Amino acid sequence: MLRRSLLSLPALALLPTRLYAAVDGTRRPLPRVGADQDRAGKERAIGLSETRYKVLTSDSGGDLFVLEQLNRRKGGPSRHLHHHEDELFFCLEGEYIVEVGEERSHLKPGDCVLGPRGIPHVWAFAGGPIGRMLISFAPAGKMEAFFGQRESRGIKPGQYASTKEDAALLHEFGMELVGPPIAPDTF
Repeated sequence: MLRRSLLSLPALALLPTRLYAAVDGTRRPLPRVGADQDRAGKERAIGLSETRYKVLTSDSGGDLFVLEQLNRRKGGPSRHLHHHEDELFFCLEGEYIVEVGEERSHLKPGDCVLGPRGIPHVWAFAGGPIGRMLISFAPAGKMEAFFGQRESRGIKPGQYASTKEDAALLHEFGMELVGPPIAPDTF
């Protein structure tokens, strides 16, 4: 089961060897995505984060979607849950707080925590000049489409879901808005 395999970081290292892009019915290894690059060559922002897609949903046949968040301001999204995707948080730089259910984890570079589907979770960049976190969704589900829809609906960088309209959008993509972000005074 893929969900259980994400708990093992060595398994994560092997995943890229299984990912192939389908082009004209053929499958071939994906190109390398370098540091500070987006897989599709786009500039993106989600909430307070500069965002780079590293593995697209189509790259893995829907099994995986991976993005890197770069944070320069403290904070993060509202508490939410996914009905269909597990979400892995892997800290690359800086410090993050991640709450999954009732458990609060303080992540430093090299630390990770899994947010299983169906369990409310929330995260926030909490310290350092900058923060970088790799976030993986398995299966990919509708996550890439959700972030694209946010952009097309005009949700600007610096904003996270917090309104009734935002809650409706999350619901449309198999998620629920269930609470506020982590309070800055708890960092």
